[in-house]
Amino acid sequence: MSADTPASTNDDLDPEAVADLQARIDALETEVSDLRTDVDDDGPQKMVIIATKGTLDMAYPPLILASTAAAFGYDVTIFHTFWGLEILHEENSKNLQLSSVGNPNMPVPNMIAALPGMDRMTTRMMRNKIDDNDVATVEELIETSLASGVELQACQMTIDLLGYDEDDFYDGVTTGVGAASAFQDMVDADIQLLV
Repeated sequence: MSADTPASTNDDLDPEAVADLQARIDALETEVSDLRTDVDDDGPQKMVIIATKGTLDMAYPPLILASTAAAFGYDVTIFHTFWGLEILHEENSKNLQLSSVGNPNMPVPNMIAALPGMDRMTTRMMRNKIDDNDVATVEELIETSLASGVELQACQMTIDLLGYDEDDFYDGVTTGVGAASAFQDMVDADIQLLV
């Protein structure tokens, strides 16, 4: 616009066009307000993790992801089934092993890893690494998860299959949960992970 061109005023605009524009602005503001209400009504986002493995190295991912998500305000559930149940078993969780066979990242060739006693040795190496680096233990991660509001669920079918008792698990663990309940939790969740 040049200095000689007068600025347009509302008087220069078509009143019908102004009314249409204002109506569109009002409609958009209502739509944005409704979207904000929908987001606010949904509450926190939900995450469900299915933990199926019970080795030392596989106990960490679900517990770390869950406690981190809970710290960010997520509503988190971990459903432990089959060998993943060992993570919640108070006695067994303190003795989780690390398999050295078939793990390409282990610093031990498979031929040597298959020798008797190698799993104990690699487990001891990993536990020393955990201690040396001040990484939380499995037990500490369980306590942190529970304190953060993470629901730790134990699959009832697996409890029965392995002959465990409900008293074998950490205080705060939810027992008696079946696959149908876990499935419904997954349907309702924003994020579902299988570990």
